[in-house]
Amino acid sequence: MTAVTNPFSSTRRMVLAGAVVLLLAVGLVALMVGRPSSASSSARAAQSAAEGSADAGFARDMAIHHQQAVEMSFIVRDRTEDEDVRRLAYDIINTQANQRGMMLGWLEQWGLPKSSAEPPMTWMGHTMKPTGDGSLMPGMATTAELKELKAAEGKAAEVLFLQLMTVHHRAGVDMARAGAEKAGTDVIRNLAKGMVNGQESEIGLMATMLKARGAQP
Repeated sequence: MTAVTNPFSSTRRMVLAGAVVLLLAVGLVALMVGRPSSASSSARAAQSAAEGSADAGFARDMAIHHQQAVEMSFIVRDRTEDEDVRRLAYDIINTQANQRGMMLGWLEQWGLPKSSAEPPMTWMGHTMKPTGDGSLMPGMATTAELKELKAAEGKAAEVLFLQLMTVHHRAGVDMARAGAEKAGTDVIRNLAKGMVNGQESEIGLMATMLKARGAQP
């Protein structure tokens, strides 16, 4: 006996399938219309982060500031066996190297050079003049201080690192607060606020570590 195909059943399945496809297409269009493109978001960010903006100045100056913090952390890592100091050094290396990469990446995204002819801190309103000692911005260690840290060993290296990094962090917090207030992009404002919280926490930790070693910040 030959099976009889129900033409109405086949038609209904075709109609249902077509309806599903139509609903999916409508949903996709609505999603594309409702969500701004990454290109338009980048364009708005670039408009806020123009040359001469606080965003660009902060990204450039803090990238330099972070670079020295990472350098000092690598130095002390090889000058002590103390696990607490080495752990702090690793945290600073990982955090600030990552943040530095983000800031340099944003400058590239905004179509801005990673350096400027303007003196450091111009975007903050108090321009730095060259001092000749290697310290480009407030809180940064001088060439002589870095040389001393490289020559130190053990507890002496730990204390000097904690003292230099405390000064470094305090100046970094001041710069980050200014960045959070003056920046025109969410990425810089949010990063700067995170830096304030993170570095203030580490300042407190370093004060405790210095006290345990009979030293002052």
